[in-house]
Amino acid sequence: MGFLGLFRDTDMQNSQMPKIDYSKGPVLEIQPDVPWADTLVFNPAIVKEPGSADLHMLFRGIGPWPQARTNNGGDPYPCFLGYAVSKDNGVTWQADWSRPALSPAMNYKADEIRVKNEKGELVVDYSNGCIEDPRLIWLDGELLLTVACRMFPPGAYWIVDDPMQCAPDWARAGQGGLGKAATENRTVTVLYKVDLSALKARKYDAAFQYITHLTDPDRSDNRDAFLFPERMMIDGRMQYVLIHRPKDPYAFPLGSNPGTLNIYVTAADSFRGFLLPSLKHEILAEPQEKWEANRIGASFPPIRISDSEWLLPTHGKQDDIVGYTQSFMILKDRPNQLPVVSHRCTERLMYAKQKWELEGRFTIPCMFPCGAVVTDGELIIGYGAADERIGIARVNFDELVSYIRRFPVK
Repeated sequence: MGFLGLFRDTDMQNSQMPKIDYSKGPVLEIQPDVPWADTLVFNPAIVKEPGSADLHMLFRGIGPWPQARTNNGGDPYPCFLGYAVSKDNGVTWQADWSRPALSPAMNYKADEIRVKNEKGELVVDYSNGCIEDPRLIWLDGELLLTVACRMFPPGAYWIVDDPMQCAPDWARAGQGGLGKAATENRTVTVLYKVDLSALKARKYDAAFQYITHLTDPDRSDNRDAFLFPERMMIDGRMQYVLIHRPKDPYAFPLGSNPGTLNIYVTAADSFRGFLLPSLKHEILAEPQEKWEANRIGASFPPIRISDSEWLLPTHGKQDDIVGYTQSFMILKDRPNQLPVVSHRCTERLMYAKQKWELEGRFTIPCMFPCGAVVTDGELIIGYGAADERIGIARVNFDELVSYIRRFPVK
């Protein structure tokens, strides 16, 4: 998914624009001899290890999985998460191609689609078929991972976009008692706890603990959902805050246009509290520029820039020709209320440009970052390019924030 072509159009040259350094080629790409990553490798999350200069990455890998084929024909293409580490500030990455770090179970009997959560309870496994688009944050001293999941793996979605293509017959018939997560294979955001020590040691079976799903599939397919890395005082108590992008905005307050996808924000006392139907959801941002005409979504978790402000990266899609654009906005904390947008860049800052970013199975121009870290004053961003490769971009953090401040929300 495309390249961070920030500020490189000749009609946008401006001395106040920060200088961006870009990958001249992919830092990770598909591996022909690795079954779970021989088709697509993209959408990386990045996190910095406390007390170390090492950077750690979880990325999305896809390959055909004929052993999980159902009676409906065609190979499923489940999504796995792979692991990589960088010891040179993100310039090069060493990936473990020996096995995925986190894999979907791919059970097909309704009563077997279960997983143990961190309390040892057997709960519905919403990550059973597909684990996509990782986002990593440190929150209250713990490393947390949010992922977009499906109960069943998709087929070759870049050819036929049918989420039920590889679902079992009982789900296609609307049966099973697992709701729309099964009968429509809707995207559900799932929260994991990550043991970084186990991840570094490649002890993957001990590295991830399923906590809960954060979005309700019976209400809406929902992705681009992740937590703020801090709790906030809202309505007189400290709460967790979640950004999300429902596919059915009319299922939430103020969202009435089913053709336009908005960014929402909400807060809850606990992780499971995000499933309560009584929660207050507010629209954080709606499409306003031409390059956001189809949708807008948040790209990776907000980064603190002051005691009361956050930098939030966003993506917008215009259509299948222009594709996806990345930009930024600044959020402002409010006493006892959910945060709001105070500054929002109106320019196309980041989009696919280089040849290696544009050519792939996925034909819509698209760049998609799922994570970034600030180290030594530099924002290091990992991004998916053409759904087949991973690139790295870097920019002076303060200069980028100063530039976004030039676009106050009126």
